Amino acid sequence: MSRQGTRMYNDNRFKLGLFGMNCSGGLTMTLAPEYWNASWENNLKAAQLADDAGLEFILPIGRWHGYGGVTDTASSTYETLTWASGLLAATRGISIFGTVHVSMIGPVFCAKQMVTADHIGQGRFGLNIVSGWNVDEHEMHGVGIRDHDARYEYSEEWITIVKRIWTETEPFDHYGKYFELKGVKCKPKPYGDDRPLLISAGNSPVGRSFAARHCDCLFTSIRELEELAGKVEDLRKTAPEDGAGIYASGHVITKPTAKEAEEYYHYIVHEHGDWEAAEHTVKIRTKGGSSSGPKLAKMKEAIISGTGTYPVVGSYDEVAEKFEFLAGCGLSGMAIGLVNYVDDMPVIRDEILPRMQRLGLRQ
Repeated sequence: MSRQGTRMYNDNRFKLGLFGMNCSGGLTMTLAPEYWNASWENNLKAAQLADDAGLEFILPIGRWHGYGGVTDTASSTYETLTWASGLLAATRGISIFGTVHVSMIGPVFCAKQMVTADHIGQGRFGLNIVSGWNVDEHEMHGVGIRDHDARYEYSEEWITIVKRIWTETEPFDHYGKYFELKGVKCKPKPYGDDRPLLISAGNSPVGRSFAARHCDCLFTSIRELEELAGKVEDLRKTAPEDGAGIYASGHVITKPTAKEAEEYYHYIVHEHGDWEAAEHTVKIRTKGGSSSGPKLAKMKEAIISGTGTYPVVGSYDEVAEKFEFLAGCGLSGMAIGLVNYVDDMPVIRDEILPRMQRLGLRQ
């Protein structure tokens, strides 16, 4: 199977993937009893439910430290390349990504790992390239974190080496700013003589430029809905012509009615939310700056409900209509977190997907 033959290149107007289920809690910081238990058994079941429902992809989070508080969300995580390999072996059609902090692993070893995953999935493996931002996690690995632009310079050299490993048939030497390598070779090559799908989520000009040069999918964040269409239009100017589109990350909280959805959101966030974890997360993301005021209070709420990704909260009809709006803004799809991926996936399958089909978003 070539990458153009995977679901990531199907004709659905708005594609969906599960996001973050390799981490304890998923994207949610709540003390509610349905808090996500990221056991292997649960990951496997959720992946197979998503596969059978026709979802396009599963995207993990590369995390080494948790977010603190009582929940300490993401403190228990699966390393994403071995995790992806296991899920690829147990699924049939869904694309599954690994997430790699390129500063923490050498390109030669990682290229071979990814070839292995790609053969297990028969072309369904993809790579999410992360240049790094979390200082504590880098210190855990004994790796210094570079200045922002230098991180992408390093990533550029790293992925250039990986692409050569995947495509060149003769051993090669590489002498660059960050790597000096001799006699580099790799057999087998990626499955089907094609390379794995590459994605990146850089939001800065340097990050977007890197993604446009090297990646097939661009991920972006949603801050203000009124700015989204213009933002996506700008991204499409640099996106690869044969790419798989532009995506955003979000989390879905849905019930049969809007009232029930709002009540459940209040239950997850305000009745059982881990505000200590949210405070800790804000300090990480604001680099120790002030964490008070109404704007940051709203940020903490979004962190509890979905680690700061875009909230899609409402009735089944409203969620499908929100996806229609996002598609109208030019997005190709969304990677979504769920409060409990096993319990909530049947709702996505039985309620949300049929509504998206009726709206012309999916076949």
